[in-house]
Amino acid sequence: MTAPLYLEDLHVGQTFVSGPVVITADEIKAFARQFDPQPFHLDEEAAKDSLFGGLAASGWHTAALTMRLLVEAFPLAGGLVGAGGETTWPRPTRPGDVLTVHVEVLEILPSRTRADRGMIRTRSETRNQHGDAVQISTTRIVAWRRPD
Repeated sequence: MTAPLYLEDLHVGQTFVSGPVVITADEIKAFARQFDPQPFHLDEEAAKDSLFGGLAASGWHTAALTMRLLVEAFPLAGGLVGAGGETTWPRPTRPGDVLTVHVEVLEILPSRTRADRGMIRTRSETRNQHGDAVQISTTRIVAWRRPD
């Protein structure tokens, strides 16, 4: 297990890359049945006639997988506690895709009122096996200072 990272360990431009995760049609359908039961996430035939032209994972499924990979690749002390951001899905996640997350530290803002923490802004790209982004997020995350 990697040692937790504190605000002092980070610098602008620093990057982290996750290991891979493979997504299957069965996983896409199981997630969709529970959280996003739309035809293009549940049924290959129905998905053919959709905007996606085939079975596609819910964006929220891609986001959940991204979170898992971020936790593994970017071990911030105290966890990854988000404080807002923006997420886009430029292309669908498909069965058989092998996803990795690439995260970059864009900004570091020590708190002016709380000496024990700061805020960082990151950009993460979840990419498929072809290097194509299936999710792009810019997020503010709480980062703790190293205890004395």
